[in-house]
Amino acid sequence: MTSLPNIQQLFDENNLDKALDVLNRYIEENPQDDNGYFMRGKLWWRLQKHSAAVTDYETAVALNPDSEARHALDLARSVFDYFNPDLLNP
Repeated sequence: MTSLPNIQQLFDENNLDKALDVLNRYIEENPQDDNGYFMRGKLWWRLQKHSAAVTDYETAVALNPDSEARHALDLARSVFDYFNPDLLNP
């Protein structure tokens, strides 16, 4: 159950708590696999834990500069950098 396709199935079924538990185990067993960090980052983003998501994206990119996480990291940073003077921004 700790393979990435199985974890993706949990994610697709919206079983996010179980997916997070299994992903954490997967990453413990495979700390050099950038795909695990990228997938967990996507899960954190979906759970609106944006800081945790960015941390995992950064880890994935550090492990593999060509990781798919690079695009997600760039998008996350653009969300954080967004400022519109016509709107009330925190």
